[in-house]
Amino acid sequence: MEYVKLGRSGLEVSKLSLGTMSFGVPERGNTPWSLNEEQSRPIIKKALELGFNFFSSANMYSDGTSEEFLGRALNDFARRDEVVISTKVFVPMRKGPNAMGLSRKVIMTEIDNSLRRLGTDYVDLYQIHRWDPNTPIEETMEALHDLVKAGKVRYIGASSMLAWQFAKAQHVAERNGWTRFISMENRLNLLYREEEREMLPLCKDEGVGVTPYLPLAAGRLTRDWNEQTSRSENDQVAKALFIKTEEADRKVAERVAEVAANRGIPRAQVALAWLLQKEEVTAPIIGSTKISHLEDSVSALSVKLSSEEITSLEELYTPHPWV
Repeated sequence: MEYVKLGRSGLEVSKLSLGTMSFGVPERGNTPWSLNEEQSRPIIKKALELGFNFFSSANMYSDGTSEEFLGRALNDFARRDEVVISTKVFVPMRKGPNAMGLSRKVIMTEIDNSLRRLGTDYVDLYQIHRWDPNTPIEETMEALHDLVKAGKVRYIGASSMLAWQFAKAQHVAERNGWTRFISMENRLNLLYREEEREMLPLCKDEGVGVTPYLPLAAGRLTRDWNEQTSRSENDQVAKALFIKTEEADRKVAERVAEVAANRGIPRAQVALAWLLQKEEVTAPIIGSTKISHLEDSVSALSVKLSSEEITSLEELYTPHPWV
């Protein structure tokens, strides 16, 4: 495993992060393919053995049970100061007023709920899961700054928004002397590269770490196009992300298969190696339901693609609607 600074901060993270959306009670939330606690613990333990120190969660994953599974496993398998725990806030955790968004009330409530579920008194990285158009960004940034000053949060980050929104949030924080975001968790893979237009250059200029999610396009880059899995059959969100560009995406996925076959390595390693060679990318977030997924991901760190291979992988891409 390799370790890098997250943006211009002093925080050191593994070059790969373990995402935990696939862990949690399957009957709760919107991920029926998720692993229960008994199934998820060996994967978390193996990740630690492979050198992962960066774990990415969110309050809404499996209705909070993902945070519970992660917290108990890390408490059993690692020392708190050895790991970097990230979680997110925005999505409603209940029905009714003040249940979602990035108001001061929601942020202050949900950090305490996440800390309780994770079994810790602080999180290393607290991220806003989406942009909230209904709350002044000044209110959000001040509330996040207050969490840092209270010791409940070490650093803050953001996820999935337009570049102008991210730039505005950073400017508001700087203007008021509040804590700035050190990371951007965005969707970036060979099937969705729209972030290359504005967000990646902005993050490079601002010294913000980039931690892409869905680096393997929900598995579409790792198998034959028509091959089905439990997730591909049940993940309605992932289906919606790709349905409008399916024919163009299929050609890119087939090119990944060609490069992988020529090298004699799994497709996942090729797709990850492409992402890791981008200078703006800090640590892709890996979803794993099998030990082999972790091992393939770590092996990808040593795969260095040639310029010809990179061109081959990129040349079939067509612009996608922004999501």
